[in-house]
Amino acid sequence: MPNFELIEEEALAAIAKIAPYYDNIAKLNTRKVITAFRNHKVADYYLKPTTGYAYSDVGRENLDSIYSEIFKTEAALVRSQFVSGTHAISTAMFGNLKPGDELIAATGTPYDTLQTVIGYPNCIEGSLCDIGVIYKEIPMSGKKIDVEAVLGAITFKTKMIHIQRSCGYSNIRNTIDVKTIAELVEKVKAVNENIICFVDNCYGEFVEEVEPTEFGVDLMAGSLIKNLGGGLAPTGGYIVGKEKLVYNAACRLTAPGLANEMGATLGDTAREFYQGLFLAPHIVMQAVKTSIFAAYVFKKLGYNVKPEPEDVRSDIIQAITLNTGEKLEKFCIAIQRNSPVDAHVTPVPAMIPGYQNKIIMAAGTFVQGASIELSADGPMREPYNVYFQGGLTFEHGVIAIMEAAQMINE
Repeated sequence: MPNFELIEEEALAAIAKIAPYYDNIAKLNTRKVITAFRNHKVADYYLKPTTGYAYSDVGRENLDSIYSEIFKTEAALVRSQFVSGTHAISTAMFGNLKPGDELIAATGTPYDTLQTVIGYPNCIEGSLCDIGVIYKEIPMSGKKIDVEAVLGAITFKTKMIHIQRSCGYSNIRNTIDVKTIAELVEKVKAVNENIICFVDNCYGEFVEEVEPTEFGVDLMAGSLIKNLGGGLAPTGGYIVGKEKLVYNAACRLTAPGLANEMGATLGDTAREFYQGLFLAPHIVMQAVKTSIFAAYVFKKLGYNVKPEPEDVRSDIIQAITLNTGEKLEKFCIAIQRNSPVDAHVTPVPAMIPGYQNKIIMAAGTFVQGASIELSADGPMREPYNVYFQGGLTFEHGVIAIMEAAQMINE
């Protein structure tokens, strides 16, 4: 039986050595947020709810402007009306793609829920393929983007290049860092500067010092119950980018002509959005450290992990190959047992809308499905990877990971 106390001690010592690097990123990104808040004169009345049409919602309008400043974009759309990150991404795509346009996925097969949005491999009713958008998918070259293949696939019909920053449920590809995205965008623009370079930024916000939109990305979207919500946002998503492209997406979210001028901020949502954004740089790094700790522990136990413990992070996700369905279930049960909410519940594999296989999910979170909170999930298919992410506090992550390690090694 492994000496779990010794493994935990060694992992904590390793984290202590690398912590200053990530703490500095948290400090730099906190400065961005504070500066943007100060520049836009955030005041108590920004945090008040609105109702009905919500014309001239000053809190909503200034939050859009704050996101634009942080991400260095012309415009932003930050709304509780987005039901998920997939919804925000879908809105950005449908708002800017028309029948006959070509969409190229530069990072291989998108994750499961986006496959139904695109309509590939199965062209379902209402998907992009169903309305006549042409779709091409460029497999990754090993762990890297096959840049030459992407450039070679571009035609006069190509309207958008899709870049998924996180690895999703892929067993092959890595998370894409900002530098790699910037290099791809530069080469795409050299072929045709009018092609929309669109990034799915879920799980990547505030993990690095810079964001993809600082390097030529035209449009980007993500979820507020992941990184940017800071564990407080109860729902929502965001889209940032060039003004015309964000406007087009806003027209898709509401209606043509109404765009971003409407949308009530109900209840305490405004305060949660602002305070969550303020906390986000710190919370994200708690999650990053938790993921690195998990990588150290499970590599020590002989499991394949991705990223490796020493790899520089570009998102908050840690993949661990557990090899059997039984171990995948045990891992998720252990995370659920150490959750602040629904710790008494036992997760079981089930079919979930938008996924291709049964999925098991552990998420005893204050916000349902919030993956900035400690959570784990994985498809019930070989090689039985668990995808572990989140953690509002590093201490909580350590406790849960160590119990998971002991449970699957019993």
